[in-house]
Amino acid sequence: MEGNLEQAADRPIFAAELTPHRSLGRKGYRILFAITGSVCLVHAIFFMATGAWPIGLFFGIDFLLLYGAFWLNYRAARAREEVTVSRSELSIRKFSPAGRMTEHRFRTFWARFFVDRHEELGITSMTVAGEGRRTDVGAFLNPDDRESFSKAFTGALATAKQRI
Repeated sequence: MEGNLEQAADRPIFAAELTPHRSLGRKGYRILFAITGSVCLVHAIFFMATGAWPIGLFFGIDFLLLYGAFWLNYRAARAREEVTVSRSELSIRKFSPAGRMTEHRFRTFWARFFVDRHEELGITSMTVAGEGRRTDVGAFLNPDDRESFSKAFTGALATAKQRI
């Protein structure tokens, strides 16, 4: 009987994987760079053929800078957070774009969820605190996703803190 209670306390009540939103998918990314590359190449060839070769080089540099900016943006999108709530434990696992993982664990009963709101912007930050420690959650989410996560997470914490 005691083993069943321990299993019930460790079973997740809530689990969420938070990832940054990127509005341009892979297909759109390819189309954008095909069009941009073609335009830059045509203009670069034109200016090189007319003797204004430095301008042609600038088109190549512009294309490389644009590609680098998108590469950095999509690399940053590999960051993610896994949030799990059970009756006994709250776990927040943060994965950096490089793949490093940092885990924050709290006892569910002592965990507190704080939300900072701005009148016009909505939720500006979310923090979990307890046992003298704190960590932010979902800093990379857009305002609508923050609102949705906040509502679901608050409900899950309240459910987990209720007695069996």
